[in-house]
Amino acid sequence: MDDGTLTITLPFPPSVNTYYRHVGFRTLISREGRAYRRKVCAILRRLRVRPLEGRLEVTVVVRPPDLRRRDADNLLKCLLDSMQHGGAYVDDSQIRRLHVEMDDRAVPGGQVTVHIIPLVPTAA
Repeated sequence: MDDGTLTITLPFPPSVNTYYRHVGFRTLISREGRAYRRKVCAILRRLRVRPLEGRLEVTVVVRPPDLRRRDADNLLKCLLDSMQHGGAYVDDSQIRRLHVEMDDRAVPGGQVTVHIIPLVPTAA
């Protein structure tokens, strides 16, 4: 992380379809979503990750647990929110470029590798 970049491999996130639960008029993060957030926070804490500031470019490489059809974008909400909560960056609104790659190979249990690169401000 000397040049400001950060690369982390994390567990496979739950889909946005299971991330939220609706209880009456309230929308809550599901038990599965909270468990995932705790895992990500523990990993980031163990790696002593410090929050990146400024504009960021994020590339997410998704390696699913099996070869069923999935929408890659459904995995991003839980992943990016959990990384913010764990302190990888101050706020996910810092992300100005977002790339997602879905690997064609399955990995037991699934995983995601996240590359975060600070964007250098350009002169106007």
